[in-house]
Amino acid sequence: MKSVWIVDDDQSIRWVLEKALGRSGISHRSFDHANDVINALEAGDPPPQVLISDIRMPGPSGLDLLARIKALLPDLPVIIMTAYSDLESAVAAFQGGAFEYLAKPFDVDQAIALIQRAMAQSTRPLPSMTEEVGVPEIQGHAPAMQEVFRAIGRLSNSSATVLITGESGSGKELVARALHRHSPRAKKPFIAINTAAIPRDLLESELFGHERGAFTGAATQRRGRFEEADGGTLFLDEIGDMPAELQTRLLRVLSDGNYYRVGGHQSIKSNVRVIAATHQNLEERVRQGLFREDLFHRLNVIRLRLPPLKERREDIPDLAMHFLAKSARELGVEVKQLTPPAMTYLTTLPFPGNVRQLENLCHWLTVMAPGQVVDLNDLPPELRQEAPLESVAQPSIVAMPATPLGGQAPTAVHAGSEQWTALLAQKVDTLLLAANPAQPGGSDVHARLMQLFERTLIERALHRTGGRRIEAAQLLGIGRNTITRKIQELGLDEDVPAKSPPLSDPTV
Repeated sequence: MKSVWIVDDDQSIRWVLEKALGRSGISHRSFDHANDVINALEAGDPPPQVLISDIRMPGPSGLDLLARIKALLPDLPVIIMTAYSDLESAVAAFQGGAFEYLAKPFDVDQAIALIQRAMAQSTRPLPSMTEEVGVPEIQGHAPAMQEVFRAIGRLSNSSATVLITGESGSGKELVARALHRHSPRAKKPFIAINTAAIPRDLLESELFGHERGAFTGAATQRRGRFEEADGGTLFLDEIGDMPAELQTRLLRVLSDGNYYRVGGHQSIKSNVRVIAATHQNLEERVRQGLFREDLFHRLNVIRLRLPPLKERREDIPDLAMHFLAKSARELGVEVKQLTPPAMTYLTTLPFPGNVRQLENLCHWLTVMAPGQVVDLNDLPPELRQEAPLESVAQPSIVAMPATPLGGQAPTAVHAGSEQWTALLAQKVDTLLLAANPAQPGGSDVHARLMQLFERTLIERALHRTGGRRIEAAQLLGIGRNTITRKIQELGLDEDVPAKSPPLSDPTV
């Protein structure tokens, strides 16, 4: 059995860790000098599963030992301890490949939990740094995404104007690029402009260009985005925020295909396919008088709705692995891997920032997660506090505490949580004491608890999916026929999601 090696010249620290590891049933071995560790390894002693070392010791420092260990055993998790918590030491430790940086004085239980995490990683095979070949820019197996793919396919031989709607971060520009790439204009330019990101007094010149001397500062003639996209595609993102006066100019271009540069007198013929996108409800903006109705109808020739990430949760694992691999390539590091509990937890989160938020999270994990294997404890604290499954039983059975998952870090999405199972055990004991086996049919404790447990599971799943049974069944890992039968048996109806107490979906 592999053990944990402790390296520290402070006997009291060694003694505390030895006792704590012994209580946890973890084999250990102690050293008071870094050279003794190297000598033991070079003598052929079985290497440890985890090494925990002080940073300042007589002779070679913990950082020197870290460098030697990484040269001999590159995959060995090394935890660096120090009583001198300074920036330089922390940076040096992580740059040297440390698994984690532990400041003294430390909580013994937290230190043991950290060591156990490091031990768990050392037993897992590391993911290989493989290049993704031919990975599409848009990924998704969800039915809603398949509809998007079919629409792109149908439009592949067309140059029709397209309006893409969807929440911010859902990937509207990726869809626009795919429409261009699979169109007859693929060999011509694709020009993208965010109409909400450019000051309104500059947007007209940005779109249509300007002549020299058209306004103060216009020292030379400038081509606009319409000219740059000639023969290709112009993507107008956040079209709902376009100022009213520019809506009129855009309508004229779409109507007769001609426009003028700012300050110009010569008509320019436009040969551009326009793809527009917005996260806003354009029909509502038309009713409010904020968007021209005739322009809306010009843009709304073909409409594609891009689903938010919460409507395609089955795509989260594939997207997460793709973004982790992408971040690893960009940073020149090994690809990190999410544990099943961490991946399962991600699929339950609301992700208000959609795919962009998931991509940013994967980049954060690539940079900040301490090990190659990312567990629940490694997720950002604010993400763990979302607690999307914070109620797993009705109050009549177990009053679940509102402690967020970021409090005591879980080891799963609390499938194995001692916290709620202990409360459940207390309630079971209470019911068993009150049970009367002599009553007709015997005690009904099991039936009562199982019915309420199944009811809670199905109600919460239906609430999460807005009443969509197939998606609820997929979230629970049961069959479509099973959830239909259970809904009938439990007397649930289509209004269950509305009757259930709302889940909290705070912004990440």
